[in-house]
Amino acid sequence: MTTRVGPARRRGLADEVADSIRDAILGGAYELGAQLREVELAAALEVSRGPVREALLRLEREGLVRSAWHRGATVMTLSPEDIAELDSLRGALERLAVERVVAHASDDDLAAIEAATAAMARAGDEHALVRTDIEFHDAVYAAARHRRLTAAWLAIRSQVHLFLLTRIGVSAEDYLGHIPHEHRELATALRSRDAAVALELFAAHRRHAFELLTGG
Repeated sequence: MTTRVGPARRRGLADEVADSIRDAILGGAYELGAQLREVELAAALEVSRGPVREALLRLEREGLVRSAWHRGATVMTLSPEDIAELDSLRGALERLAVERVVAHASDDDLAAIEAATAAMARAGDEHALVRTDIEFHDAVYAAARHRRLTAAWLAIRSQVHLFLLTRIGVSAEDYLGHIPHEHRELATALRSRDAAVALELFAAHRRHAFELLTGG
């Protein structure tokens, strides 16, 4: 017997609402743990509550929003367990990414990584720097030329952005002081195609952030 599917629903408006709320969260308009009220969001975005509710569910699946029956939706705050899991997963993904960049990246790929590094010097504040930090890692995963690896990165990308926002909440000065220089070193190691040095630098880069957040 042939299985028939039903008509597709258009989700364009919910997509736009999710994009707007995501940009506001990652841009620092809402602090970590801040309440996201459907009525207020619907009024600000000039939409009904339906697309807002759908957008918040999507952002919850991304790990940006947490919902609880007694509090409604709030911006996600990372627990120590969340931080440890993100750190270990990033380590596993980045190891493969670095190995593949060293082995397979073209000169254009490496130039894109270096351009992302250069953009950090032009960041006007810590939130702009976090965006360029994420874009650097986007370029690294693109240069790895591994579709499933890139998909795995995209699955945690928003949560890594929250991780970095958590870091600047602990010490924006430390973040601003370390990040541009650290990423220049990472880009240089990738350009040299020295896997051992690149892997150690990426590990040290993650370790510094993890220790800052955990007091380790």
